[in-house]
Parts: sequence; C-alpha cells; structure tokens
Amino acid sequence: MNKMLFVAALLAGFLSAPALAQTRVGDWTVEKRAKDTHCNASRGYKDKQDENRDYAIVLTYSTDKIVIVLIYDGWEWDKTGEILQAEFSTDKTDIMKKSKWEVMDKTTVRGIFEFDQSILDALSKAKRISVDFDEDDDESIEVETPRAGEALAALKFCEENRK
Repeated sequence: MNKMLFVAALLAGFLSAPALAQTRVGDWTVEKRAKDTHCNASRGYKDKQDENRDYAIVLTYSTDKIVIVLIYDGWEWDKTGEILQAEFSTDKTDIMKKSKWEVMDKTTVRGIFEFDQSILDALSKAKRISVDFDEDDDESIEVETPRAGEALAALKFCEENRK
C-alpha cells in the first residue's frame, strides 16, 4: 500500500506538466495526444524468444469503455472488421471466457469492453496478458505487461487531469 502511495505521489510530480505532455513508467508511455479524446498507456517491445518480433499494447479507458489494442508483427489477419472470439486472461486470473476482438489491420486487433473496474484491477496485477482465439490457436498471443499497475495509475491520473 505504501508503495502505491509513493508511486502516486511520484507520478503526481511527473504529471504536473500540461495534460498534453507524456510521461514514462518503465517502458510504458502514458499520454494524451492532441487528436485523442482520452489518455492512453502504450508499450512496445521485441521478443527475442519469438524471432525478435515486435509486440505492442495500448490501453485506454473512459467511464463507459475499456479499450485494449494488441499489435503483433507475426499476425497476418485477412479480414479487417472481422470479429474474433477469445479467452482473455492474465498470468494471474481469467478475465473473460468469451471476449470479442476486432481485426483492425493485418497485425492489429482491438478489444472494447464495458467499463468494469475488475478488468483494470486484473490488468494492474498482471505480468502478461493472454488472448487465446477460439478459431485459431496459432494466432493466440501472450503480451508482456511489466509495471502495468504503475502504468494504469499514471493513466488514471492523466485521465483525471486531461483537458
């Protein structure tokens, strides 16, 4: 608990700059871009255990929705707009047995969920998230999310102070 208070105080100091500024939490970037309505937290990395492929995750939320975008350069989705069903979980808990993910382009899927604090709580404790697609196990993915709790705390602060 004291660690979270310390992190919150530290983030308050870093985020006291204008709302359009960005901040870093580990290798996460938390920002409110001028063209966006809400703040987002994003993280990209290369996985040496997967042929040095690129992975990225973007998280954003409002009082109504939680949006998660996953980008993986190993995917080759054919149908933009296709809705995929998947089991959505973290390394610590199951989040949703039947979640829906929309194909945005050949390397990107997006999940849009009704706002539920338990989803954010699960993500904040996770070291990685898993999306296990029903129709295609080869396309299932695990994305590393170190320091997700701190990134979500910074995202919350950004969201509360956006202009």
